[in-house]
Amino acid sequence: MSEAGIGFLCAGIAVVAFGSNFVPVKKYEAGDGLFFQWIMCTAIWISGFIVNAAQGFPPFQPLAMLGGFLWCTGNICVVPIVKMIGLSIGLLIWGTSNLMMGWSSGTFGLFGLTKEAVPIPWLNYLGFMMAIVSIIIYIFVKSEATPVNSNTNRGSAHLDIDEKKPLINNDSGISNAGSSWVDMLSPTQKRVLGIVLSIVSGIFYGVNFDPPTYLMDHGGSQNGLDYVFSHFCGIYLTSTAYFLIYCIAKKSKPVLYPEIVLPGILSGFLWAAADISWFVANAKLELVVAFPIITTGPGVVASLWGIFVFGEIRGKRNIAILLCAFAATFTAVTLITLSKVLK
Repeated sequence: MSEAGIGFLCAGIAVVAFGSNFVPVKKYEAGDGLFFQWIMCTAIWISGFIVNAAQGFPPFQPLAMLGGFLWCTGNICVVPIVKMIGLSIGLLIWGTSNLMMGWSSGTFGLFGLTKEAVPIPWLNYLGFMMAIVSIIIYIFVKSEATPVNSNTNRGSAHLDIDEKKPLINNDSGISNAGSSWVDMLSPTQKRVLGIVLSIVSGIFYGVNFDPPTYLMDHGGSQNGLDYVFSHFCGIYLTSTAYFLIYCIAKKSKPVLYPEIVLPGILSGFLWAAADISWFVANAKLELVVAFPIITTGPGVVASLWGIFVFGEIRGKRNIAILLCAFAATFTAVTLITLSKVLK
């Protein structure tokens, strides 16, 4: 297989895995999401160690850990986002925001990165504007995400009732009770906050590759896989720090859902496979080709899950708006790509 063929194959793997990595946990209650994220990031770190061993243990890059911190900070909002506006809409919005931030980093050389030369600047800017339009369209798609509880949790129907509820430490021992702060918001508050958090998460996602890219631009190894373990160490340490802060804030009474452990591990392995594939795709393809594909493609995959499996997006009006959003996103990706490859 040609270098480009390998790159497109890895991009395809990344798109499917990123669009599906939260599916294992979709029908399980995750509470505030801090415990779930810590479990997920444990699986990510294990995957990074395996890659590091396969690479012959290249030198550790502390600066690349910053990228892991940025990603983890954005990812901490995912569980509340899914609760508020659903997986498909949330991923579509943060994916587009991710694309916009990544585009800005490369176009303007933000944070000390090498500024990419674009043969047709006006086409590039037009594509960027279309990405903004697509975010506006996504906002009008209404998701029918429903809260998970012991009666509706189809994904854990085989569990005993006590295992479907959180374990909370209190003065009398362990009790089965608990609720997320998201449950206390009104529908309008959930929608507005869900959209805002999706955009913020996308910004953090969009800059998480900047530290390793900076190292590559300033004399570091040109093999992206050499930075995977350092990056994943940043993810794991940050998630551990956030979880410890959460435990302290809850006065050693964190809300824990035991049933989320295995789905969380599977989610982490899927995400790691996607991110590792992204590193390979960046090396085999032009960044301007790989990045737009991998940041926007998962939104389409997640929407298909939302339509055909979870029933989050229903009705002709919603489907029509979603198709318009897809068209705007694909147009943005096409214009940005053509601005680079056309002479």
